[in-house]
Amino acid sequence: MEKRLIPYSVHLPEYIYTQLKEAAQERKASSLVRDAITMIIEGNDAYTSGYNKAIRDAIAVIKRNDQARFIGVNGTPIAQILATELVALRIGVAHGKAKK
Repeated sequence: MEKRLIPYSVHLPEYIYTQLKEAAQERKASSLVRDAITMIIEGNDAYTSGYNKAIRDAIAVIKRNDQARFIGVNGTPIAQILATELVALRIGVAHGKAKK
Protein backbone atom coordinates (compact mmCIF):
# COMPACT_ATOMS: atom_id res chain seq x y z
CA MET A 1 0.00 0.00 0.00
CA GLU A 2 1.48 3.26 -1.13
CA LYS A 3 2.29 5.70 1.62
CA ARG A 4 3.86 8.46 -0.48
CA LEU A 5 5.25 9.05 -3.93
CA ILE A 6 8.91 9.96 -4.39
CA PRO A 7 10.03 11.87 -7.51
CA TYR A 8 12.47 10.10 -9.83
CA SER A 9 14.09 11.45 -12.99
CA VAL A 10 14.34 9.36 -16.16
CA HIS A 11 16.18 10.18 -19.39
CA LEU A 12 14.12 9.29 -22.46
CA PRO A 13 14.70 9.29 -26.20
CA GLU A 14 13.01 12.27 -27.84
CA TYR A 15 10.33 10.23 -29.61
CA ILE A 16 9.29 8.59 -26.31
CA TYR A 17 9.39 11.97 -24.53
CA THR A 18 7.10 13.45 -27.22
CA GLN A 19 4.56 10.64 -26.83
CA LEU A 20 4.71 10.90 -23.06
CA LYS A 21 4.19 14.66 -23.25
CA GLU A 22 1.05 14.05 -25.34
CA ALA A 23 -0.21 11.63 -22.71
CA ALA A 24 0.55 14.22 -20.04
CA GLN A 25 -1.98 16.57 -21.61
CA GLU A 26 -4.57 14.03 -20.53
CA ARG A 27 -2.90 13.82 -17.09
CA LYS A 28 -1.92 10.19 -17.64
CA ALA A 29 1.88 10.44 -17.94
CA SER A 30 2.81 9.88 -14.29
CA SER A 31 0.47 6.96 -13.79
CA LEU A 32 1.51 5.47 -17.14
CA VAL A 33 5.20 5.55 -16.20
CA ARG A 34 4.48 4.42 -12.63
CA ASP A 35 2.42 1.45 -13.85
CA ALA A 36 5.08 0.41 -16.38
CA ILE A 37 7.84 0.54 -13.77
CA THR A 38 5.71 -1.40 -11.30
CA MET A 39 5.03 -4.06 -13.94
CA ILE A 40 8.74 -4.44 -14.68
CA ILE A 41 9.82 -4.48 -11.03
CA GLU A 42 7.16 -7.02 -10.05
CA GLY A 43 8.12 -9.13 -13.08
CA ASN A 44 4.52 -9.68 -14.12
CA ASP A 45 2.80 -10.02 -17.46
CA ALA A 46 0.25 -7.46 -18.62
CA TYR A 47 -2.73 -9.40 -17.20
CA THR A 48 -1.21 -9.81 -13.73
CA SER A 49 -0.04 -6.20 -13.66
CA GLY A 50 -3.51 -4.97 -14.65
CA TYR A 51 -5.14 -7.21 -12.06
CA ASN A 52 -2.81 -6.00 -9.30
CA LYS A 53 -3.35 -2.38 -10.33
CA ALA A 54 -7.11 -2.91 -10.08
CA ILE A 55 -6.61 -4.27 -6.56
CA ARG A 56 -4.48 -1.22 -5.64
CA ASP A 57 -7.13 1.10 -7.12
CA ALA A 58 -9.90 -0.65 -5.16
CA ILE A 59 -7.88 -0.28 -1.94
CA ALA A 60 -7.39 3.44 -2.64
CA VAL A 61 -11.15 3.93 -3.17
CA ILE A 62 -11.95 2.14 0.08
CA LYS A 63 -9.40 4.17 2.03
CA ARG A 64 -10.82 7.45 0.68
CA ASN A 65 -14.39 6.54 1.64
CA ASP A 66 -15.36 8.30 4.87
CA GLN A 67 -18.03 5.79 5.82
CA ALA A 68 -15.66 2.85 5.38
CA ARG A 69 -13.00 4.61 7.46
CA PHE A 70 -15.32 5.56 10.32
CA ILE A 71 -17.54 2.47 10.61
CA GLY A 72 -15.84 -0.42 12.32
CA VAL A 73 -16.22 -3.94 13.59
CA ASN A 74 -14.66 -4.80 16.95
CA GLY A 75 -12.72 -1.52 16.86
CA THR A 76 -11.27 -2.06 13.38
CA PRO A 77 -12.42 0.25 10.56
CA ILE A 78 -14.19 -1.50 7.68
CA ALA A 79 -11.71 0.20 5.32
CA GLN A 80 -8.80 -1.54 7.01
CA ILE A 81 -10.57 -4.92 7.02
CA LEU A 82 -11.44 -4.69 3.31
CA ALA A 83 -7.99 -3.38 2.33
CA THR A 84 -6.34 -6.32 4.11
CA GLU A 85 -8.61 -8.75 2.30
CA LEU A 86 -7.86 -7.14 -1.05
CA VAL A 87 -4.08 -7.18 -0.47
CA ALA A 88 -4.33 -10.94 -0.04
CA LEU A 89 -5.80 -11.18 -3.56
CA ARG A 90 -2.76 -9.69 -5.29
CA ILE A 91 -0.87 -12.07 -7.54
CA GLY A 92 2.90 -12.60 -7.31
CA VAL A 93 3.46 -10.01 -4.60
CA ALA A 94 4.60 -10.78 -1.07
CA HIS A 95 4.41 -8.00 1.53
CA GLY A 96 4.48 -5.27 -1.10
CA LYS A 97 7.61 -6.58 -2.82
CA ALA A 98 8.04 -8.75 -5.87
CA LYS A 99 8.48 -12.46 -5.23
CA LYS A 100 11.83 -13.86 -6.30
